[in-house]
Amino acid sequence: MKPLARPLADFLLRALSVDEAYDVVVPVPLHWKKKWQRGFNQAEVLARHVSRKRNLPLVQALRRRKATEAQATQSVAGRRRNVAGAFTSMPGLALAGKRVLLIDDVMTTGATASACAAALKRGGAKSVSLLTLARVDRRHAAD
Repeated sequence: MKPLARPLADFLLRALSVDEAYDVVVPVPLHWKKKWQRGFNQAEVLARHVSRKRNLPLVQALRRRKATEAQATQSVAGRRRNVAGAFTSMPGLALAGKRVLLIDDVMTTGATASACAAALKRGGAKSVSLLTLARVDRRHAAD
């Protein structure tokens, strides 16, 4: 993943509207155990490149306060339950009135993104937009 970060982040940047304005870039966090096992957070690696190219601060505004089961093993409803309460905004960060660009690598049902956006909004964010590298098309999952 790391050698692909720059070219993949370039794909993200091409999908990002130049007319939209953001104040900060926030990666979806991994639980500390998962990050330690993997050695990096793929969303953070992508977010770092996006923040540099768009000249926006990268802010670690979210914390994953509980380890969750792998989302891939969950149903749609299970995914929402799995991440319910999993994220919190970091105390002391000035998110009030900020337009946040949330970065993740893959979106399947949107449960993680929704939980992160809710935490950011509770932390004072004015708006949260999601930019993701891949989106699973669940319409064809049964094929």
